Amino acid sequence: MPIINQTGVKEEVLVKKEIQLDEKGYRKFSIRDSFAYAAGDFGCNMSFALKGTMAIFWTQYMQMDSILYALLLIVVQVWDAINDPLIGSIVDADRRKYKHNKFLTYIFFGSLGLVVGGALCFIPWRSAPDIAKIIIFICGYVIWDAFYTIANVPYGSLLSLISKEPADRASLSAWRSVGALIGNILPMVILPILIYDSNNNIVGERVFIAALLMGILGFFAFQFMIRNTVIRVEEPIRLNEKCPKFNVFKAMGNFMRNRPAVGATLAAMGMFLGMQGAATAVVVLFQSYFQNARISGIVQFFAMLPIFLFTPLARKMVVKYGKKELSVVGALCSLVACVGLLVLPITPNMTGLIIYVLCQLVNSLGMGIYSTVSWAMMGDAIDYNEWKNGVREEGVTYSLHSFFRKLAQGIGPAIALVIMVGLGYVEANEGNQTFEVALRMRYLVAALYTFSAILQYVGLGLVYNLDKQKLAKMNEELDAVRAAAEKK
Repeated sequence: MPIINQTGVKEEVLVKKEIQLDEKGYRKFSIRDSFAYAAGDFGCNMSFALKGTMAIFWTQYMQMDSILYALLLIVVQVWDAINDPLIGSIVDADRRKYKHNKFLTYIFFGSLGLVVGGALCFIPWRSAPDIAKIIIFICGYVIWDAFYTIANVPYGSLLSLISKEPADRASLSAWRSVGALIGNILPMVILPILIYDSNNNIVGERVFIAALLMGILGFFAFQFMIRNTVIRVEEPIRLNEKCPKFNVFKAMGNFMRNRPAVGATLAAMGMFLGMQGAATAVVVLFQSYFQNARISGIVQFFAMLPIFLFTPLARKMVVKYGKKELSVVGALCSLVACVGLLVLPITPNMTGLIIYVLCQLVNSLGMGIYSTVSWAMMGDAIDYNEWKNGVREEGVTYSLHSFFRKLAQGIGPAIALVIMVGLGYVEANEGNQTFEVALRMRYLVAALYTFSAILQYVGLGLVYNLDKQKLAKMNEELDAVRAAAEKK
């Protein structure tokens, strides 16, 4: 602002805005935290979003047999079975002091590998021998998945440490969904226009370049998140030699007895079985049924608009109604919409496309309601484990949740591909499947989405047990226990 100095000359003086601190001396929670957390999932999805293109790339462009690809996809999930809980347990057992918190440190190293990790899954060597293609796929996937887990597992665990307030966690979860959506929408809308030619066939070289560029964008998003994240919930420090040694098997047992964690995980598996399982069939649907692969991203973008509309309301609605209560309503919306996809007359013309989009709008609203609170529900599940078992196991709890999600992301497309082959899908035909096959894809997509919605409802409505009242009781008792521990 302008002031007059002793000589009577105006000078501009910049007044730095004072940072508001809470009672513990941390910067108060604000929209800055939500933006930073959103940037983290944007970074994850810059690497992850292309996974939906993987089956089409390997079966159509690389000409790998669909059944062989499905088997290889299941094989690499064995690495996931070892990778996710292992890294989660390593993070939990790590008691070293880090300058920027151990979770943020792991995220930094994971983000470095993701710069090129995603591109390794899309090396466009179409004329390679079959054995070379198998080696490229397995090695590329394993390397990518290792770095993704190193970044993603600690990232998910951070939510319960940034704030303990339910409203703050709801905001973080909602903005994480925004980051994920933006990270998905960028490739969803732009990539089909770029990677498919005029004959609806995928161009491998373009996919490889896109994967490299997305890895670089993801790295910068992670750096923004790391520099703007404040840890306000202090991790327990075990200095006493009598403290029990970390036991990964006991931690896994605690997870399986953790109803909120199991319910939220079951719902997430359902969501990804539908989204990832149907992804390949959806591409064929647009290639050979609607006969326009390039518009698939634009159609899916419009179908996701309800998620954007709901996200700003998430925090207030969670405070008023509760996370479980809202998510169950969302699951019911999705179920109604997916049944509509199955029974309504979706014809291969503009009328059918409009009906398809309308059903996906309602389905998206249901998934949007759930996805905006899903990560906050996992944060509560981590607290539930502490409430029931007396220990915090962020890394293992989140990594097992992540493992089952990724299992669904792998098993879903594998099973869908086997079904597609059984229904007449021929990878050598690329984007020119027969109409009979395309029609079967139309019903397969609807069936996969319906199964997905049913599984989401079971997880959220019947298994997850932290309703608004029980959550309040849990938080009150945990606060009392933590306050008593601090006085000792």
